Amino acid sequence: MRVLVLGIGNILFGDEGVGVHLCNYLKLNFDFTSKDNSVEFVDGGTLANMLIPLIADYDEVLLLDCVSVGGANVGDVYSFDFDNIPQSITWTGSAHEVEMLQTLNLMRLMGDLPHVHVIGIIPEVIGEDTAFTLSDSLLNGSTTMIDSALLHLENLGFSITRKDNKALQEIANLSYRGF
Repeated sequence: MRVLVLGIGNILFGDEGVGVHLCNYLKLNFDFTSKDNSVEFVDGGTLANMLIPLIADYDEVLLLDCVSVGGANVGDVYSFDFDNIPQSITWTGSAHEVEMLQTLNLMRLMGDLPHVHVIGIIPEVIGEDTAFTLSDSLLNGSTTMIDSALLHLENLGFSITRKDNKALQEIANLSYRGF
């Protein structure tokens, strides 16, 4: 099985880039091994529809992003299959979320959508000023998001070992350089 870990977000706007930062965090801090599976980590940025050929090439997608949920607190984490989106998810927290939702729905309509699991976190800072700094609330909640992502990948058959201990904020500060 080919697995894609896809980080979504705009790294120039603080918490908005959390999906990309967490994707890089997993890639840099862990080794993922499996006899039968392979995994690739990709910064999807805000490309939305341009990601269709990439997404369609995988059997399983783990999508990391920020989400909007009515009545939720900053740093709350939601983990769900795209086929079973909780009704409380509004997808209105940033410029790219609606486009990503439309992209996945379009792929489903075309019959090209692999299984997609979403792990999202409620952000504090989105698009107000250009910044690489993540809010304290998001950094606190990100540990739950990381644990959820690691558990999901373990459930897909990967053995996981830590290879480094780079902090999420350290990675966010350098995300513009790519990894």
